[in-house]
Amino acid sequence: MSSIDIRHTHSLTPAKARKAVEEVARKLAERFGVDTHWEGDLMHFKRSGVDGHIALAPHQLHVSAQLGFLLGAMKGPIEAEIRRVLDERFT
Repeated sequence: MSSIDIRHTHSLTPAKARKAVEEVARKLAERFGVDTHWEGDLMHFKRSGVDGHIALAPHQLHVSAQLGFLLGAMKGPIEAEIRRVLDERFT
């Protein structure tokens, strides 16, 4: 299994950061069939081959995911896309 571990700083208020994460999660659900749910300031996401979460903290968010065998082969492009979306939404 491959893992993704990204920490990204931001200057959004907690409410705006949560809204931005929800927008990203909605797109993931539409495009890839990812199921999401909140547990406090932790958004869990899961689908076949991916299990992870996005943790919101003041001025930082942390994306952590475990990729199954097939998606593990695509770790580089997946991680690059996550970083691109984070830069777009949280800068």
